[in-house]
Amino acid sequence: MHENKSRGPAAPNDIRLRKILDEGLTAPLWPEGFIMRPFEHRDAHALHALLEEALDDGAEGPFEDWWQRISGDAEFDPDLCFLVIDAKGLLAAAALCWTSAFVKDLAVHPGSRRQGIGEALMRHAFLTFRDRGAAHVDLKTDTVKNAPAFRLYERLGMIPVAWEG
Repeated sequence: MHENKSRGPAAPNDIRLRKILDEGLTAPLWPEGFIMRPFEHRDAHALHALLEEALDDGAEGPFEDWWQRISGDAEFDPDLCFLVIDAKGLLAAAALCWTSAFVKDLAVHPGSRRQGIGEALMRHAFLTFRDRGAAHVDLKTDTVKNAPAFRLYERLGMIPVAWEG
């Protein structure tokens, strides 16, 4: 599941989705053996490796370039990078969000998929942004390459919106 920060379509099947942050939000349910914790600087290499493996699109590039791009972005806030750790202490999933209430990247390690981790991360992001005063959360996804993610987003009540937001 890979999202791109740009406002316009990057590929023919890209779509911008939005979740209205109303009172109907529900708390995340973390699968047994998984915990969520905040990002720390020492997690940067593991996060990059997860994105490279889980997204498998080559868009991240070398660590140094990626980290400079991410950490140097005005919308980067380490408090909006949510990590899911498995029972072995390994990074199983992550959601990297921008301060504009945009989910830039959502990645679940292939060995940890289909357990509800992506849904729990999205629900956590929704509640976090609502608590920060946001009216909605947006993301961009490819409806074909990321069909399972797209179905998840639809199940969570996300709806298509114009690229301009």
